[in-house]
Amino acid sequence: MGAVPSTPSLSGARPQDTAGYLIGSFVGEKSFPIGSDFWQKLLELPLNLHWPTHRVHEACKLFAQNNCNTRHLAKILIHLSWCLQECVSNSGALSEVYAKAVNAVYISSIFLKYLIENAQSNSIEEFHVSLNESEPAPNSFKTDQNIESLVMHNVLNFIGSVEVSPNTYLLHQELLNFMLVAMSTQLLYGPAPGPTDMNPFIDAAMAQESSLVRLVVRRLLLNYIIRPRIPFNSASYPVFSGGSQPGVLQRVSSAAATFVLLPFNYLVSSTGDGPRNPLADISLHVLLILNYYRKSVVGDESLTDRSDDSATSDSLSKGKTYFSDNPYCKALENARDIEFDRVDIEGNAHSGSHVRLPFASLFDTLGMCLADETAVLLLYTLVHGNSDFLEYVLVRTDLDTLLMPILETLYNASKRTSNHIYILLIILLILSQDSSFNASIHKMVLPSIPWYQEHLLHRTSLGSLMVIILIRTVKYNLSKLRDLYLHTTCLATLANMAPHFHHLSAYASQRLVSLFYMLSRKYNKLAERIDDKMGKSGSFGQDSLAEDLSAELHIYTDFLRIVLEILNAILTYALPRNPEVIYAIMHRQEVFEPFKNHPRFSELIENIYMVLDFFNSRIDSQTHDGEWSVEKVLQLIIMNCRSWRVEGMKMFTQLHFSYEQESHPEEFFTPYIWRVALAHRGLSFNPSAINLFPVDLPIEKPNDDGDDQNKLENANWNEHRVLLDL
Repeated sequence: MGAVPSTPSLSGARPQDTAGYLIGSFVGEKSFPIGSDFWQKLLELPLNLHWPTHRVHEACKLFAQNNCNTRHLAKILIHLSWCLQECVSNSGALSEVYAKAVNAVYISSIFLKYLIENAQSNSIEEFHVSLNESEPAPNSFKTDQNIESLVMHNVLNFIGSVEVSPNTYLLHQELLNFMLVAMSTQLLYGPAPGPTDMNPFIDAAMAQESSLVRLVVRRLLLNYIIRPRIPFNSASYPVFSGGSQPGVLQRVSSAAATFVLLPFNYLVSSTGDGPRNPLADISLHVLLILNYYRKSVVGDESLTDRSDDSATSDSLSKGKTYFSDNPYCKALENARDIEFDRVDIEGNAHSGSHVRLPFASLFDTLGMCLADETAVLLLYTLVHGNSDFLEYVLVRTDLDTLLMPILETLYNASKRTSNHIYILLIILLILSQDSSFNASIHKMVLPSIPWYQEHLLHRTSLGSLMVIILIRTVKYNLSKLRDLYLHTTCLATLANMAPHFHHLSAYASQRLVSLFYMLSRKYNKLAERIDDKMGKSGSFGQDSLAEDLSAELHIYTDFLRIVLEILNAILTYALPRNPEVIYAIMHRQEVFEPFKNHPRFSELIENIYMVLDFFNSRIDSQTHDGEWSVEKVLQLIIMNCRSWRVEGMKMFTQLHFSYEQESHPEEFFTPYIWRVALAHRGLSFNPSAINLFPVDLPIEKPNDDGDDQNKLENANWNEHRVLLDL
C-alpha cells in the first residue's frame, strides 16, 4: 500500500488537489517545506472525503511513524499560528482565513491527540514539535523558536482578544478543543506533579504575560456566563458541511480522535443533565484545568513568576521541589465585580490589574447550572479562593438561587458521585462560617418544596430546609458511603448554624433530635461489640479488629459530642426563638437518658436536663383535663420561654468550624476535573495511557450504582480538612 494511504479518486479532480490525497500526503513520508504551497492547499480545500475506520487508524499510525522526519506537526502548528495572527490583526478577516484556521486547528488536534495518548517516553522530543536545522523557512520565521510557546500564545491571544460572534464561534470552539488536547499530557502522569512531568503546552500557557492571562480568564468566564448559541449557518466552513455523510476529518474524529468533536455532535446531550451549551462547557473545563495546574520544579531553580514582573518567589514547598506560581489561579482569585471598583486606602482604583466580571450574571448562571459538577467546581473555586465573590454571595438577598439547587442535589445524593456531594457540603460549610448568612437563611420562607418527597414541607424557612437536608445527608452517609469527612462536614456546618437558628420548623427540630438518636445507636452497637470482644479475651491484645472498633467508637464519641454541643448552642443562645426544638427534645427525652452519667457526655447532657426539668415542671403544674395535645404543649412552651433564664446553665465555648483546603489541592482536583471533562464531553482517551486516575474505572458518568467510583473518590479527599476554630 505504500507510505501514503490509498484514496478513492474523484472524477474531474486532480488527485493532488483532493482532500484524501492531501491528508495522505500529510501523514506520509515526504516532508513538505514550511513554505510549500502544499499547506495552503491542505487548509483551503473542503475536506469531505469519506474514509472507513481502519483507514483512519492507519493514517494516525503512519503520521506517528513519519512525523519524526517530516516534522509536519510542527509545521501545521506554525501555519495555525500564522492564521490566528492574521485573524487577530485583521478584525474584518475574510471567512476563508477563518476556515483555514479551523482546518489547521482541527487537523492539529487530531494528530497531536494521537501522539499524546501513544507516547512512549517522558520527553518532548517524541512529539518532534520543532523544525530540522536544515529545514528551509521564510526569512520572517526563526527556526530555533519554541513552537509550543508560539502556538499557545496565538491560541490564547485569539481566545482573549477576539469576540465570539457567528463568524468566529466555530474557531473559538475548536481552539478550546485544541487546548484540551494539548493539555491532555496531564493524563499521562500521576496526580502528584513531579519535576520530570512533560506538559509542554500547558507550561507554555503558564508563561504568558499576565495581561493576556487576564483576558483569557475573562473570556472563558464570559463564555460561561453569556452561553452563546451554535450558529446553524456554517456554510463558510467546508469542514463542517452538513451533508448526510461525515467528511474525512469527521471520520477521523469518530474513529481515532473522539477527543475532538464537531459542533454538530454537541446538539444532542449525552449526559442526562438537560440542555448544555458546548462553548460554555468547554470554556469552563479549560479554565478549571488551567486554574488547578501546578508545575513542580527543582528547588534550586528560579521560581519568579514570568507572567508578572512584580511577582516574588511565593511558592509552595513540597519535599525538595516547589510549585511555580499559577497566573490563571491568581487572576481568578483576584477577579472583581464590574459593577464595583474597589479603591484602596490611598484612593487608587485597581481596575487595570484585575479581571472584571459581572458578578450578578455569574451568580445567576451558577444558580441555573449547579446540577452540573463543573459548575459546582467553579463555585467552590470562587467562594474558597475569591474573597470578593464570597462577600458578594453573602450579601445577596436571594440566596435561594444558589442554595435550592445545592440542597436538591444533596437530596438526590444517591444519583451523584461522592466528590460532587462533598464539594457541595464544603461550599455550605464555607458559607456557614459567616454569621450574617446563618441569620439571613431563616428569614426566607419557602411556600413549598415539591422535590422533597418524604414529608410535606409547607412554608418552611430556607434555614430549616438546610438543616433537614444536612441531617438527611448524614443518614445517607451512615447507610451508604460511611465517609468520615462527609459526617464531619455536615456536623460542622450545623454547629456553625446552631446559635443563629430562628423558628426552626417542627420537622427540622424532630430530625435534629433523631440525628442524636441515629448516632447514639451506632455508638451503642460499637460499644457492645467492644465489650463482647473484651469479655471473651479479657483485653484487646494485638487484635487489629478491636483496635479499629475502638478508633471508630472514638470517632462516634466525637460526633455525639458535636450534636450535643449543637443542641446546647440552641438552648443557650436561641432558646426563646425555637420552641419547636424544646418540644422535640421533650418528646424524645428518653434518648438522652443512657448518656446522663457518661463521662464524655454528662456535662453536655446536664444542660439539656436543666431545660427539660424547667419545662416539665411548668407542664406538671398546670391542671388539665384530658390528654395534652401537641398544640397545647407547644403553646405552654412558648409562654414559658418568656420566663426562661439562661444564667443557671453551664456555658461552653461556642464551636466554630472553618474549612481549610489541603496544601496540595491539585492532587485531588486535577484527576477529578479531567474525569469530569472526559465524561461530560464524551471524550475518549487511550485507557492504557492514563496514569492520572485508575484506568479500571469507567470514564463515562457513573449511574446510580456508582459505589466503586464513590469509594475511590472518598480516598482522594483524605487530605481535605475541617478545622475547629475556637
